[in-house]
Order: sequence, then C-alpha cells, then structure tokens
Amino acid sequence: MRQVIAAIGAWIIYRLIWIFGRTHRTVDIGWLVGPMGGSIIGDATYQEVADRETLSIERSARSGLVPEWSQLDGDGFDGTRIAPAVRDFYEHTSDWKMDVWSKTYFPANVALALLVTTISRQVNQLNFPLSPLDTALGLTSEIISMREADGRIKYTGWFRTLADAARVLYTGFYMTERVPGASAPCVKVVFPMPNGNATVVLRPTIDADGALLLSSRGGQFGGPGFYRVQGRGPGRVRVWMIRTLVEQFRVYVDAKGILRCDHAIRFLGLPVLRLHYKMTRA
Repeated sequence: MRQVIAAIGAWIIYRLIWIFGRTHRTVDIGWLVGPMGGSIIGDATYQEVADRETLSIERSARSGLVPEWSQLDGDGFDGTRIAPAVRDFYEHTSDWKMDVWSKTYFPANVALALLVTTISRQVNQLNFPLSPLDTALGLTSEIISMREADGRIKYTGWFRTLADAARVLYTGFYMTERVPGASAPCVKVVFPMPNGNATVVLRPTIDADGALLLSSRGGQFGGPGFYRVQGRGPGRVRVWMIRTLVEQFRVYVDAKGILRCDHAIRFLGLPVLRLHYKMTRA
C-alpha cells in the first residue's frame, strides 16, 4: 500500500512540475544545473555523480561546506563581520557534531507526514523527522569532498542520517554559486531525486551580532528560491520555481557561547517544520 501511495504521490509531483514549470536548455541555466539521482538515492548517489562527471571522491573528508569563506564575499556581503565560530563551522564542518530537535505544525504536518512516509522512504532521501523522538539518538554526519582533476572542489557532499534507523535525512551537494538575481554569491544546495533534483539557492546576509542568515526567499526566476528540477532528455530540464516554499537558517552563537542554528520551512505562508541544532566540537 505504501508503494502504491508513493507512486501516486510521485505522479502528482511530476504533473505539478509539468503544469507550473518551464522547459529550459541546461546551457542557458548553468547556475541552476546540479547532480541528479537514480531511482534510489541514499549515499550511492555520490559515487554515481563522481563516475558520471569524472571526479575524485574523498569520504569522511576533513573539510567544510564552504572550504574558503571568501567564496561568499561580494556586493553587500562582508565575510569578515561573521562570528568566528560560525565561520569555523562552515570551513571545518567535519570537526563539529550536532544535536537536533524538531517540531512540525498542523495542518502542513499532515502533508509532510504523507510525503516522508511514502516517497521519502522509497527513494531514501529527505526523511525529515516528524517527531522529536525521531532524533532522540542523534544524527550521523559525513562530509564528502568531490574534486576536479586539477584538485578544485566542485561539490561538497553532506550526508546525514537519522542514527536510530539509518534513514537518510539529507543526501546533499553544497557549493557557492553566482546567480543572475543576486549581487553576491549564494549558497546552493542540491538534493538529488529520481531523474531530477530539488535545488535551494540561499542568499547569505550577516546580522549585527555576527550571525549568518541564509534565506531562499526570492521573487523572480534566477534569484534565491526553491527549484524543483526534472530531466526532460539530453540537454533539457523542466524547472518549477516554487515561490511559496521558503527555507530560512540562522546560525549564531548564543549568550553562553554555544553555536546553534534555527532552520525553518514555510509553505503558503504557513509553518511546516522547524529544526533546531546545537553544534559542539567533535
């Protein structure tokens, strides 16, 4: 029954991409192009992408999501203003461990539960915690460096699972990207899905306390936002920019000197999921 519901849900998503999306040539949207997945995601996707793009791959790398913080510098973003612990976390993510708490909100949690318990379970990707008990035993976290032949890091993988059942929370590919609708580089995160991906483009800003704010809130195609991408054949993809789905992060040091992150997802203006992370040095 779960497989039947998952198949129906996937069909609905593909229909929505067809109705609300537009077909683009990949050469015209290089800023959006990212890894796509096979029928099952999990951690196998990292090796599949490395083989497809002729990249070397280093598992359990001693590295960070943004290996060089200066990659984000640009008009309106001065990375020197960031709190040192926040910068250290992004440059040396593998040196930190995380505890996480979750909260979902009605009525959006009904749709989220249906999505997670069917499609996410089937493809083993984006298994969001639906209850605080889902993360009671913590998360496993692995940084994966994927390099070009010249040694340049093309993708940084962040592979996270729920420790109790080894369900994949995120199979993510992280990079910085200049997009047409932003004056400074953005953080781009790609989550492979079967013959496609979900790509989130996040605009970075720094508040007065040195906290890092990342937001996918954007208005026009080509700027920050949530993009659902589906393959349409050689050199073409169908892209649906879901403007009503907004993801926001605040990474900060609290009054006791502890590094924390608030992660919120909203859809149609309604809260869907909130994750709170406490980060400490491993």
